[in-house]
Amino acid sequence: MGTAGSGDVLTGILTSLLGQYKNPVHVAIIGVYLHGLAGDFAAKKEGYESMIATDIVKNLGKAFKSLRRN
Repeated sequence: MGTAGSGDVLTGILTSLLGQYKNPVHVAIIGVYLHGLAGDFAAKKEGYESMIATDIVKNLGKAFKSLRRN
């Protein structure tokens, strides 16, 4: 999560959610959670040492699905 571009991914998630939902506090909480969850999924698949920002993006769908199931 400390690699180049991962903050940009988080910014994109937050911006997208803010366009859909108007409560910035809820957007921040959900966005950071989704970003972290997608990062966890990516790390399990790719490994913490080699994970890059695009791996987080590739796992966002899985994170959204996981959120909807709970």
